[in-house]
Formats: sequence, C-alpha cells, structure tokens
Amino acid sequence: MMNALLRSMMVWTACVAATFGWPAQAQSWQPRHSVEFVVPAGPGAALDTAARELQRLLEQQKVLDQTLVISNKPGGSGAVGLQTLRAHPGDAHWLGTFSTGMISARVLHPDALSYAEMTPIALLLEESMLVAVRADSPFKNVHDLVAQLKQKPDSLSIAVATSVGNHIHLAIAKPLKQAGVDITKLVIVPYKSSGESITALLGGHVDVVSASSPNVLSQYKAGTIRLLAVTTAERLPGQLAAVPTWKEQGIDAVSTSVQGVLGPKDMTPAQLAYWESALAKVAASKEWNDFLQTQLWRPRFARHEEMRKVLDAEYASTRDLLLDLKLAKP
Repeated sequence: MMNALLRSMMVWTACVAATFGWPAQAQSWQPRHSVEFVVPAGPGAALDTAARELQRLLEQQKVLDQTLVISNKPGGSGAVGLQTLRAHPGDAHWLGTFSTGMISARVLHPDALSYAEMTPIALLLEESMLVAVRADSPFKNVHDLVAQLKQKPDSLSIAVATSVGNHIHLAIAKPLKQAGVDITKLVIVPYKSSGESITALLGGHVDVVSASSPNVLSQYKAGTIRLLAVTTAERLPGQLAAVPTWKEQGIDAVSTSVQGVLGPKDMTPAQLAYWESALAKVAASKEWNDFLQTQLWRPRFARHEEMRKVLDAEYASTRDLLLDLKLAKP
C-alpha cells in the first residue's frame, strides 16, 4: 500500500514538473545568495530596459527567492560584460544579457570574447529594425531609395548606432545587397545612440537612418519622419502596422536582433535547468508579453540548445555579410 502511494506521489510530482517546465534536476540547485546580472550597456539602453523588467518579474512572481542585482558594464560592444562573466566560471550566481550586436563584434575582432565561451541559457525576445527618412524626403518607398543607391551608392549618408559593422548597420546593408546595391560604397555614419541618429536626420545632417523600433516611434507618430520598411518577415502589429516589410516590397531580406541570457562557462546541468525554468516562467507570463508589446518587441523564447543553434546560425550569416562589406578578414 505504502509503495503504491509513494509511486503515485512520484508520478504526480513528475507531471507537475513537466507541465510547468520545472525539470526534476532544476530542483537540485538554487541560488544561495544574491545574483549579479551583468548588462553590457548603460542605464536606459534597450538591454538595460529588458533586464530591469526581467528583474522585476522574477521577484514579483516569486520565481527567484534571492535578490537580482543589475550591474551595468558598458563598453567594447559587450566585451566588458563578457569579461565579467568569464571571471566566474561555474558560478550560476552570475548571469548576463546578450544581444546580436555582440556577434558582429566577435567577427570584427577575432580575439574578442565570444558567446561560445559562455553558457547560452535562453533567448527572450526579438527586435526589429526600420529604415527612416525625413517626412519631406523625396524617397517615398524602398524602391526610390534603392534606385538612388544603385545609381550612386555614396550619394546618401546613412546613420546607425553605435558602430560600423554592427547589427543595425547590417539590418540595412542586407536588403540593399539583395536589391543589387554596392554596399561597400555606402556612406555609414555612426552615432552614440539611435536617438542621436534620429536627431541628426531631423537636422538634415544625414539622409537615412537605420534604427530599432522603439527609437523611431515618437517621431513617426509626430509625423516628422517617414518609415520606408521594417526588417521583419511580417508587419509589426499596433502603431507601426502601416509600415511595409522589405519582403512585401519585392526584396526578400529579413534581419532581426535577439536578446537573451548567458551564464559563465562550466555551469552544471542542474544550474542550467534552474535558470532555464525560471526564465521560461517569466517568458510565458502576461506581464512579460505586455511589456514586450509596449517596447515593440516580439517574444522569442528558446532554451539552451535551441539558443546555441540560433546564435551559431547568426554568427555564420553575420560573418558572410561582413565579408561582403569588406569589414571582416577571410
């Protein structure tokens, strides 16, 4: 009788763990003290905004019994943040945010730290890029823009943040290459932030801006800029629903940026399982998805193995495009 009851309890426990994404091994490890969450960007940046909402929900939903401390470590296109994680191998009390921009930094600087030297834990979201011009620009759509750049690729200045060769630059280079533009001759002007890029556009200092969705919304709503295309496979919902994709305008190119969470190398299976499950619970919550909608981001959750595959594929495509731009060494 007792054995039958024990077996029933074990089956029930396993079912609950499977239903809520809490593998049995996840319960064998949990943080013993506060967790340091490294953000390789300054306060207010996209990575910081997402990290602070993640922090709030982990604590509010009581997923995490310990305090999560945000530690901003900007610099080196994410290198400073990765160096911080590298200093704590096997210690799952140290986590950090990751974005696609850190991949291009690795391709451009082969000696830089790589996500491959860390432990990918989970993807959380996807961010789109848009092409903006002033409201009084002669360019009404991407066909007008492409026609000008095919004829004379160095005739327009294109603002990006924060560096040449990063994911925001590549988000406009990829479709222009697909359209037949000589992307090696484009005039790319880097600014410290997408906000500065938009200010430069409005001031007439540049002709075109490539920027992420949250950074263009206010000026788009004010009517001071025109959005020619979004880099996603389908149109964005909500306030940017009127903006066409590159693909529907005849240029089959999609380019998005992802954000996720990394841990240090040498994490144990139990540590990895714990954090995968914790992040999965937040990612499935209404509060998280409502937050993503306010930021014009899309949910894209993936666990460790799938995240690694996504990043490896992104590395390969990024390297190919940077080689086409003659910015990376063969």
